[in-house]
Amino acid sequence: MKFGGTSVADLERIRRVARLVAAERERGHAVAVVVSAMAGKTNELVAWTDGAGPAAPGLPASDDEYDVVVASGEQVTAGLLAMVLRNMGVMAKSFLGWQTPILTDEAHGTARIEDIVPDKLLATLDAGEVAVLAGFQGVTPGGRITTLGRGGSDTSAVAIAAALQAIRCDIYTDVDGVYTTDPRIESKARRLARISYEEMLEMASLGAKVLQTRSVELAMAYRTPVRVLSSFVEPGEAQSDTGTIVCDEEDIMEKRIVSGVAFSRDEAKVTLFGLPDTPGVSSKIFSRLADGNVNVDMIVQSKARTSDTANMAFTVGRRDAGRALEIMRAGKSDIGFSEVTIDDDVAKVSVVGVGMRSHAGVAQTMFKALADKGVNIQVISTSEIKISVLIEAAYTELAVRALHQAYGLDQL
Repeated sequence: MKFGGTSVADLERIRRVARLVAAERERGHAVAVVVSAMAGKTNELVAWTDGAGPAAPGLPASDDEYDVVVASGEQVTAGLLAMVLRNMGVMAKSFLGWQTPILTDEAHGTARIEDIVPDKLLATLDAGEVAVLAGFQGVTPGGRITTLGRGGSDTSAVAIAAALQAIRCDIYTDVDGVYTTDPRIESKARRLARISYEEMLEMASLGAKVLQTRSVELAMAYRTPVRVLSSFVEPGEAQSDTGTIVCDEEDIMEKRIVSGVAFSRDEAKVTLFGLPDTPGVSSKIFSRLADGNVNVDMIVQSKARTSDTANMAFTVGRRDAGRALEIMRAGKSDIGFSEVTIDDDVAKVSVVGVGMRSHAGVAQTMFKALADKGVNIQVISTSEIKISVLIEAAYTELAVRALHQAYGLDQL
């Protein structure tokens, strides 16, 4: 069971979480619980580290000490939940990342889990106790605290579930499942009873905020079923038919062509004009961006009006736009383009569904629905189970609603 920041925002909500945990125990389950920091606490801790400032010249960067500070929020929550459970008569024991231990690489702030030694957790569960774990954190082989990046508690929970060979990992959050699109934009959005790992991975990477991408990758790799459900459900109501199960495609009875519409406003389009239309130019562009740790998503190249030249557009995260622009300008003479522009007034809208593999006309439906609403498409990107388009940001909500209706998602 994993509980996010809004689920443990104060003592009253922690008591509600404790009742949910106790209810699972009463159903006969051994339970491990992963908790995030209280809502807003991580932001406060990050602000403190920013205020402390960078290390002086000649000294190592303070990334490891940053992790020491920001990991403390989860420690508070884990201890409080264990105390509340004991107050209710349920024996519980808290574990920090280094106590479990959750072994990671040394990439402080964005560490990746390499192994979990579950012996202590299994001994706790075998003794009939609830193991309460601080999410978001681990430990290097040298014994230094690490953190897994924003949303890392989801990753912690799925990794621990896999290590324990749990029958399921329940992610309790402030929504009651995975929807066909954001209900705040489309009131007719429907909760999905089940969604495949592949679809969830695409939706998470395309802007859906329900689950962190790396947690879905882990669940798919270890075939660990994940259930997303609301932490505000009453303890007696958290049965197997609530929430959304993320599972193997073969475990889904109803076969949908499209399962959801995702969108992201965190996009910027970089356009290079007057590129030499010769081999090796793309390598020069994207190797520089990779060296600068700028992730590139959608790419389109087209012939320019001048012979032997081309134009190229690609998208990056909005926060990376400034760095991408600097990198391109610094490499202008070597790459050989004539002009570079940035447009951050764009959004990416995507349709996702494993049914696309075996059905024709999915793209035509998307393009017609957008054309009927007067939405112009700037860039198109596809994979086996998704189609993404880049559009003007002002049309985001209109496009989402049009596509939701075009694929009949309001009738599921």
